[in-house]
Amino acid sequence: MFGYYFQLALRSFRRNKVLTALMVLAIALGIGASMTTLTVFYILSGDPMPGRSHTLFYPQMDPQSMDGYTAGEEPEEQVTRFDAEALLREKKGDRQALMTGGGVSIEPEKQGLSPFVVDARYTSADFFPMFDAPFAQGTPWSAREDDTQARVAVISKKLNEKLFDGGNSVGKSIRIDQNEFRVIGVLEDWRPTPRFYDLNSDRYGEVEQVFLPFSTAVNMKFGRNGSMNCWGDSQGDETGVNAPCTWMQYWVQLDTPEKVEAYRQYLVNYSDQQRRAGRFERPTNVRLRNVMEWLDYKKVVPSDVRLQTWLAFGFLLVCLINTVGLLLAKFMRRSSEIGVRRALGASKGAIFTQALVEAGTIGLAGGVLGLGLALLGLWAVRQQPASYAELAHLDPVMLLTTFGLAILASVLAGLLPAWRACQVTPAIQLKTQ
Repeated sequence: MFGYYFQLALRSFRRNKVLTALMVLAIALGIGASMTTLTVFYILSGDPMPGRSHTLFYPQMDPQSMDGYTAGEEPEEQVTRFDAEALLREKKGDRQALMTGGGVSIEPEKQGLSPFVVDARYTSADFFPMFDAPFAQGTPWSAREDDTQARVAVISKKLNEKLFDGGNSVGKSIRIDQNEFRVIGVLEDWRPTPRFYDLNSDRYGEVEQVFLPFSTAVNMKFGRNGSMNCWGDSQGDETGVNAPCTWMQYWVQLDTPEKVEAYRQYLVNYSDQQRRAGRFERPTNVRLRNVMEWLDYKKVVPSDVRLQTWLAFGFLLVCLINTVGLLLAKFMRRSSEIGVRRALGASKGAIFTQALVEAGTIGLAGGVLGLGLALLGLWAVRQQPASYAELAHLDPVMLLTTFGLAILASVLAGLLPAWRACQVTPAIQLKTQ
């Protein structure tokens, strides 16, 4: 029966080409606008670590002095070097990593290539297995390299192609800030979105091109970047072990809910201990958020993207209301035809189903045109200077969503017209023939 109703729908379209074109255009415009903004929102609000985000946690403590203290406020979003190194030594999680961002100068040996600066990340060994960073060549360094301040480096695939033409560079030397480092690993293309592990810099940018042991980087006094908050007297060394400054990120992996509660209590005990030692002055105030909770707290999705999404769906609603009116007009013009079919034995349910099939067919056509408009809209987004712009692409999930939304919207719009159509009284229509 569906095939028969579909054929009737196509015949109806040919009889009312202008009206059908208007309905298809209305659906397409609404779908195109809503899917453009929904795709951007979907990309920016996605889980950067699917399947693992619920086991990765970001600890927070409040090491500041009592100056400016307000009860109930959030603790510091980063940790001091002293606390980061203490937590790392005590190893209370399944895995843990301290880190901070930096910038280093690369002096290539490749002929014709001038020195250049790249973003770097100074971290500890668990960074790579904890965040499931994929390796194209080699392996990450181990805790032993952290302890010995080894001059080893993991580089990105992009940097490997630039320096070594994409060949196997494991074991080769790379000159960083006038110092020789040995490449021990090359990352495969990897870009968690957003870049959750450090939201103080470019949230939707690419990962760093060079990864170095934190102990090595601070010992060699490599340049760092990112935010820093200091209080008291740092004596001119804001990155020193005892400096009263928060500037590092710290992540811990906790594989079970019991371990999460145990680690939360550990943070409380640690804060109490540091307060008794005179380092912490404020009352104990700790937080332990997983990846998605941390992203929600930091409000990583730009407010203008949320607003645009709501406006686009409001526009889709307006388009649907117009489609309802057009479908009503179309079905009411066919009252005599419907009356004859009813007189010949067609049930109200059959008339209702045929009308919904016709509305769904209009939605399918609107979805095809709306897909083209959405692709055009995403192309326009990619021309914007925003850091997330280049990520605006339609993946298979959003492709299916486009057609699903178009058909659903048109069927919903067809409910009232279909109900009105099946209420046509056969006797009255036959008398007017």
